[in-house]
Amino acid sequence: MTKQAIKPGKKPKREARSAAPARTLKITLIGSLIGYPRRQREVAKGLGLRKLHSHVVRRESPEILGMVRKISHALKVEAVEKP
Repeated sequence: MTKQAIKPGKKPKREARSAAPARTLKITLIGSLIGYPRRQREVAKGLGLRKLHSHVVRRESPEILGMVRKISHALKVEAVEKP
């Protein structure tokens, strides 16, 4: 189907936007998660953090930001231009 031949009652699909370059975050585990709920330890594992002062570089996305928000008390987050 072309843009001109859209069926009545149907909404046209959104065209892909030219998204701004995705920011990247450097996430560092600075606090121990001993004594915190297992889910918080699993969030750190999901981010790829294993030991204290280990860091990962991840693209900024809603999923990553939600994980960071869950254990923000144990993280240091920095925005970096390029990994």
